[in-house]
Amino acid sequence: MENGQKEVILRISDVKKEYRMGEVTVHALRGINFEIFRGEFLVILGPSGSGKSTILNIIGGIDSPTSGAVMYKGSDISKSGERGLTKYRRLSVGFVFQFYNLIPNLTARENILLASELSNSALNVNKLLNMISLGDRGGHFPSQMSGGQQQRVAIARAVAKNPEILLCDEPTGALDFSTGIQVLKLLKTFNREHSRTVAIITHNAGISDMADRTLYIKDGLVDHVALNEHPIDPEEVRW
Repeated sequence: MENGQKEVILRISDVKKEYRMGEVTVHALRGINFEIFRGEFLVILGPSGSGKSTILNIIGGIDSPTSGAVMYKGSDISKSGERGLTKYRRLSVGFVFQFYNLIPNLTARENILLASELSNSALNVNKLLNMISLGDRGGHFPSQMSGGQQQRVAIARAVAKNPEILLCDEPTGALDFSTGIQVLKLLKTFNREHSRTVAIITHNAGISDMADRTLYIKDGLVDHVALNEHPIDPEEVRW
């Protein structure tokens, strides 16, 4: 246990990420260090190009660091091989992206059910549809739904397998204010009711007011960390 009684579920230690672009080496992450605690609501905040999306890809097992360690429950997932990464992504992590990525020829219910079949501890699909206030739209295809409805289905799909860590990349970026608030409420509900870790990567500083902690990213490093002792409710967030 660390940080009082909070358990570290994931630790990033001296992680560097470099990309080659022709003869130029781009240093996306420059030796970054931070922890993510079990059950916290975390915001990773920074401008475009600061490295925050690279962080999401690495802690989500989508990409591997050039060097450093990504420790999940004491094991370095960056050195676990493709089979280990696949298991980690399948069972331990859920993803919510800015542009939904729903399967267009599957209904809302089928999109959620597809993800729930990956886990032995999956949440009930009908309960999830009711949670996102789309209990009567389960038979609709993505093309028959608004952007906000599609994002809510995407969240339900991501949480269906009951992941320990839910990673959200600009989840409100394509939404209007009122719909964005609905999405933030869903993420907070999953965090509170299931005691799961939610990490939101965003450039929207207002969202940090509802976080337990905010990591401020600048030039591939953690510039500073802000602890929020009194997180606000999603309805109070100001863009």
